[in-house]
Amino acid sequence: MRRATHAVRATDRRTSPWRGLWFIIAAFFVVFLPTAAPASAQGDGSQVNVEEHDQNVVVNVRYNNEPVADVRIVVSGGDYEAEAVTDDRGQVRVGVPTTDPYEVLLDEETLPEGVTVEGDNPITVAYGSQFFAPANFFLGEDVRETASFMSQFVERLFNGLNFGLMLALASIGLSLIFGTTGLTNFAHAEMVTFGAIMALWMWNLGLPILLAIVVAVIASGAFGWAFDATLWRPLRRRGIGLVQMMILTIGASLAGRYIFLIFIGGGTSQLPGTGGVKHQIIGPIKLSTIDMVSMALSLIVLLAVSYWLLRTRIGKATRAVADNRQLAAASGIDVERVTRIVWVIGGALAGLSGVLWAYFRPGIKWDMGVQILLLIFAAVVLGGLGTAFGALIGSLVIGILVETSTLWIPSDIKYVGALGVLVIVLLFRPQGLLGRRERVG
Repeated sequence: MRRATHAVRATDRRTSPWRGLWFIIAAFFVVFLPTAAPASAQGDGSQVNVEEHDQNVVVNVRYNNEPVADVRIVVSGGDYEAEAVTDDRGQVRVGVPTTDPYEVLLDEETLPEGVTVEGDNPITVAYGSQFFAPANFFLGEDVRETASFMSQFVERLFNGLNFGLMLALASIGLSLIFGTTGLTNFAHAEMVTFGAIMALWMWNLGLPILLAIVVAVIASGAFGWAFDATLWRPLRRRGIGLVQMMILTIGASLAGRYIFLIFIGGGTSQLPGTGGVKHQIIGPIKLSTIDMVSMALSLIVLLAVSYWLLRTRIGKATRAVADNRQLAAASGIDVERVTRIVWVIGGALAGLSGVLWAYFRPGIKWDMGVQILLLIFAAVVLGGLGTAFGALIGSLVIGILVETSTLWIPSDIKYVGALGVLVIVLLFRPQGLLGRRERVG
């Protein structure tokens, strides 16, 4: 009887981490429920915020001297952003709060087939003596060459590799935190957003963008340390269960998201150097300077993390704690010190990932981190929970899958494939690609 009881307890203890994975799926429905964001524009579609503001931006869209209806227009400047759709006269009127210059962007995906913008897009408008500023778009025939399927595939493959490397920075941080503490941290998305916002603030304070990014990464590491010291470490000492702590991370994620909304507003901000001309590398491969810098920086950081885990004493201690926390403590490893270091590194990696994500999107928004949270979890689960190298492989697979899938499905739903990967892995290989299956008995 005692042997049977011991076997039941061992079974429950060893299989409980995988049962916890199903809590992740259930919690996604809570985190990703539609949240009420502030309306950046009010109006009937073609007239937006006109009654609220004295100044207006008037946009005309014409093709062959004929108006073009149902074209999406975005007006942005400072912290303000609004969008509208052209009416039957090819016009929109958008109210703006100040007489500062504004950028007017025409969404070319909403143009009729075979039509493109001739001239600048976006257009910068400035006020003169009038109470309105005009912005006129003239359209012409789209004479762009149609790329072959293979050319499009290769181009998206490299975009996916770039995206996967950026995703790996956040995924490895999350995986290290899970491996050393067992905590499923949904607030990791806000740690990603924090890094991008800090880089933007430092740049606005006058720092060069490279120095601003370095300061943002350091601040993100400090944020990770503070997050653990003020919340998770006291809860661990009181013996709070992992499920309860996971629910707290969901609350922390929601709270952090709306704190960011208060400070930066609901608009989109840009870091300097966003976009840029794409350079022909080899064949159909075209990468901008930002893309090449992002990929190189990601590779360097990932190699440094690999060296730290494999060659340094604290890195080996981290792997020991991730493998068996109790045994590591019994062998003399300072588990709490290792945990603090992991939170610092996880926060710094998430912050750097947020900066690169801001360039890849492009733009910084209050909820940008949660937009890739599903992809981060999918990468971690695919590679194997708690394994940093598994998170790297999983991130590359997810990044390439997401970008290349747009050859067959609309780009608006390209992230849905990550959910499919998550479900399939949990059903057929819950330990992930590099994870170890726990044996019972």
